[in-house]
Amino acid sequence: MADMQALALLIQSLRSLPGVGVKSASRMAFHLLQHDRQAALRLARALQQAVEQVRHCERCHTFAEQPLCLTCADPRRDASQLCVIETPADQSAIERTGSYRGLYFVLMGRLSPLDGIGPREIGLSHLKERVGDGLVQEVILATNFTAEGEATAHAITQMLHSQGLKVTRLARGVPVGSELEYVDLGTIAHALSDRR
Repeated sequence: MADMQALALLIQSLRSLPGVGVKSASRMAFHLLQHDRQAALRLARALQQAVEQVRHCERCHTFAEQPLCLTCADPRRDASQLCVIETPADQSAIERTGSYRGLYFVLMGRLSPLDGIGPREIGLSHLKERVGDGLVQEVILATNFTAEGEATAHAITQMLHSQGLKVTRLARGVPVGSELEYVDLGTIAHALSDRR
């Protein structure tokens, strides 16, 4: 197996993807090497380019290639609404519904004390600064309906309670225990319009 270190490294690297175990990683590696080496090279280049060029938006923390993401830079967006989400994937899911025209703040995680993730790790102090810009009138909490997501929404509500802002939460049309990235678009659209 010493002569197969490159293959073993490829399989191990593919296993770092969510939901990919040893068998799936092996299948992917063998397919790319046996049937589509050009696709493997494109994938390698795309990964390297993304790692080198994609950063966080200075305003909302989502992924961007410029200092400001396209959403934050769009003057047509409603600056009075700020939707707080856990990940860029959640933002993408909400955007695909076409029903929200406000701005975002991406936490890049959620509170999880057992994993050592507290308010500082998800940037709650940055969120507090962001909502203090004088433009934000409503903060929409769109964290996932997991125990950690609910705890995060509660902490944000408590933090913003004294700032005179309207704080709403996605309606319960999104199933409890689900993650936005995997919820159908109609459910997300209804949850946004029926927020409380």
